[in-house]
Amino acid sequence: MVTMGQCYYNETIGFFYNNSGKELSSHWRPKDVVVVALGLTVSVLVLLTNLLVIAAIASNRRFHQPIYYLLGNLAAADLFAGVAYLFLMFHTGPRTARLSLEGWFLRQGLLDTSLTASVATLLAIAVERHRSVMAVQLHSRLPRGRVVMLIVGVWVAALGLGLLPAHSWHCLCALDRCSRMAPLLSRSYLAVWALSSLLVFLLMVAVYTRIFFYVRRRVQRMAEHVSCHPRYRETTLSLVKTVVIILGAFVVCWTPGQVVLLLDGLGCKSCNVLAVEKYFLLLAEANSLVNAAVYSCRDAEMRRTFRRLLCCVYLRRSTRESAHYTSSAQGGASTRIMLPENGHPLMDSTL
Repeated sequence: MVTMGQCYYNETIGFFYNNSGKELSSHWRPKDVVVVALGLTVSVLVLLTNLLVIAAIASNRRFHQPIYYLLGNLAAADLFAGVAYLFLMFHTGPRTARLSLEGWFLRQGLLDTSLTASVATLLAIAVERHRSVMAVQLHSRLPRGRVVMLIVGVWVAALGLGLLPAHSWHCLCALDRCSRMAPLLSRSYLAVWALSSLLVFLLMVAVYTRIFFYVRRRVQRMAEHVSCHPRYRETTLSLVKTVVIILGAFVVCWTPGQVVLLLDGLGCKSCNVLAVEKYFLLLAEANSLVNAAVYSCRDAEMRRTFRRLLCCVYLRRSTRESAHYTSSAQGGASTRIMLPENGHPLMDSTL
């Protein structure tokens, strides 16, 4: 029997899932297999892509600018999100029932922290771009110390939101406040998280809208003096494209998940949030892959650095394989490597 005001720290995960009405499967269902397969694929792509972004920023001195520090932090947050989602994929489905309360809060906390850091960094990048445009500079002259403090602030906020549920913002002592999507969390936590992300999006819309109108007005004024209307139109269309891509990616990846979080947080009983929650979480995780394409891969210098890094990896691998093949050939008494053109033996210096 459930008593109001009593705490249930010694209960199992199944107890809280039954209380919230969320099914806890004891075997792998087709839906679980599909979600895990997609989740593992997305996680691996997120890890590889963001590792490449971090390596590019670290290896190219041209990227040692405030905006690229923030892009590196975004890649680090998305890399963390990939690790968190990978951890979730190995502790979901029938394995959820075997988790301890601490293990469940760890699984949830990793996701909340990484995704919060990613969203907060997106806002920081928008603010930095606003400063750059208003100062008419390619990169803003923010001191490195202030950039570091900004990054530290992002992670402090992310860790705060990620750790709060495990220590206080849960429903272990108030079962009537438990959410359906996350049966150990308070509905108010989900509502605040969703509203916070919505606020970040609205701030990004305001910042990028101000950037767009400022640049359009400035370019139009220049066009009147130098009569370069085609170039003005091209610049304006390019800016519109950039803003649409940035905000569109955020809306597509985040809005579905934030809507169901908000509905669950507000206690909507008629809303079937459990039918779509796993897919919408996967879509939010895919944003960590999209961020690399939207914020880094559209940079020409970044693309060149990617190609150089990938070529280095390929050449090193080819060199090792060639060296191994040569040593094997030398070890055989009658083995010769022949060139197809003239039949002469291939010399070691060619390898």
